Amino acid sequence: MKQSEIKFTVTLDDNSMPSKIDWNATDTSTASSSKAVMISLWDEEKMSALRIDLWTKEMKIDEMKLFYHQNLLSMADTLERATGEKEGAQAMRNFAKEFGDRMGVFSNNK
Repeated sequence: MKQSEIKFTVTLDDNSMPSKIDWNATDTSTASSSKAVMISLWDEEKMSALRIDLWTKEMKIDEMKLFYHQNLLSMADTLERATGEKEGAQAMRNFAKEFGDRMGVFSNNK
């Protein structure tokens, strides 16, 4: 059985706030840096989601809004692929569109 590992290295400043987020995966030879990461895990025993949300002080507000918008769209795609729930996925896409409109994502990202 093949295994793959994804490793995150978070550098903290003097106030324990993330100043740098680096990551790499065993399937690629390239390491990358990021301003933000959202990890969601399913705890089968507790039947609940566990989350790790980190972002650096370099992450601009407009970037964070766009990041959330793109994550909403990605969640809709994953929901549809994993469950076949086309209507639920479309509802999420509709919400993502409304969210993007309210947050000015489309006007700030031209």
